[in-house]
Amino acid sequence: MEKGYCPVDTFINFVKGKRKATIVLHLKQGTKRYKELSQLLPDISDRMLSKNLKELEEAGIINRKAYPTIPPKVEYSLTELGGQISPILKAMLKGGRLFEKRMEE
Repeated sequence: MEKGYCPVDTFINFVKGKRKATIVLHLKQGTKRYKELSQLLPDISDRMLSKNLKELEEAGIINRKAYPTIPPKVEYSLTELGGQISPILKAMLKGGRLFEKRMEE
């Protein structure tokens, strides 16, 4: 490993974007439409949600399937890579809850 480089940092820097990890965890539950994700993440603007979905798609973590209908129908799901990283994110979620509980004591 190069001095000053750590793959853990690469991973954390990518998923720390505004709610990217949360998006992946929601998609682990199954395919979701944009509106469903928007409702699950009420604290994130439509602009930021769209940006994060695009970045996750470009990184190969999620699939975007657009249907040629009116109104437009778009569904998001996890790719194989997304499925592989979701257990890591779930463990980070558990770790976060442990720290929150510890801080409340």
